[in-house]
Amino acid sequence: MSYKYPVYQPSLGKKEKENVLECLDSTWISSKGKFITQFENSFSDFIGIKHSVAVCNGTVAIHAALLSLGIGDGDEVIVPSFTYIASVNAIKYTGAKAVFVDSDLHTWQIDPTKIEAKITNRTKAIMPVHLYGQPCEMDTILSIAKKHNLFVVEDCAEAFGSLYKGKHVGTFGDISTFSFFGNKTITTGEGGMVVTNDSSLHEKVVHLKGQGLAKDREYYHDIVGYNYRMTNICAAIGCAQLERANELIEKKILIAKWYEEKLKNLPVVFHSQVGNVKHSFWMISILLKDSDEREKIRFHLKENGIETRPTFHPVHLMPMYFEEGLSLPVAENLGSRGINLPSYPDLEEKDVVFICKKIKEFFR
Repeated sequence: MSYKYPVYQPSLGKKEKENVLECLDSTWISSKGKFITQFENSFSDFIGIKHSVAVCNGTVAIHAALLSLGIGDGDEVIVPSFTYIASVNAIKYTGAKAVFVDSDLHTWQIDPTKIEAKITNRTKAIMPVHLYGQPCEMDTILSIAKKHNLFVVEDCAEAFGSLYKGKHVGTFGDISTFSFFGNKTITTGEGGMVVTNDSSLHEKVVHLKGQGLAKDREYYHDIVGYNYRMTNICAAIGCAQLERANELIEKKILIAKWYEEKLKNLPVVFHSQVGNVKHSFWMISILLKDSDEREKIRFHLKENGIETRPTFHPVHLMPMYFEEGLSLPVAENLGSRGINLPSYPDLEEKDVVFICKKIKEFFR
């Protein structure tokens, strides 16, 4: 079905086209070319970190980050259940076990007060996921990690442009990851980034993403690596998007403000900014009364040309990760009654007025 108002569509302009055409004209269309290094360096400068490694998507970014830390069989990684499946699947790929923690009802992020109870002698890392653009409570998470000698791997797939106490998310952990899928605030079509201030981890990720190619010997591979490289064409789009990054971030924050103002007297809970942070509002999200009401309003909006998405289903309820007796009530609550509204940066205020009008009609 074609929607007048999709949940998301990328904002692409003249510069993106010019960069892609330059790649085609140069014939540098694969995993070598000037735009890859340019994108990595510009990304590092933008968020304020030492090293960035471009990869082919956000899921492999997490996988490579975990592997660079030596995480594997028998290890455990603490992660919220209320997240996109990629966060958890990447842990599984390493042979480690995902240990699920419930969420905080107000921020929708991993509840830091529930983390320590899940730490065992097999725990190697904590993976905070900055869901929908609201940063996690990093001070507490970092303190717990330091106390128990654990790595922190930030999953920033949905939080490009978000700040925690004035610093970009992704700059707090030992290593962090971003996604540039087509529905992200900046996109490369498909793509991801691994970032770190640790030069040793940076070298490991570079080694892993290029099929384990040895530094000083052509076509000689000294570890089992992966083909996780970003193409020059994708990086070319990313370079153009980064030039507009502040504009895109601020527009999305403005769109969230329009929604919040126009929905404030309705029986919905808006996913607002909480704490000393900057919420980048990757997805504008609300909670309904229950799952039944959620499905009814989604149908009503669909009939009016407005696409929505349900909030993520908690991963601990999915068959491949189901654990008998595990109850995470906040994650289950958020996953059963939330929706994402159209959130793309080219929305105008009149569009938000129309969408909110249709939401109001539902509650009459």
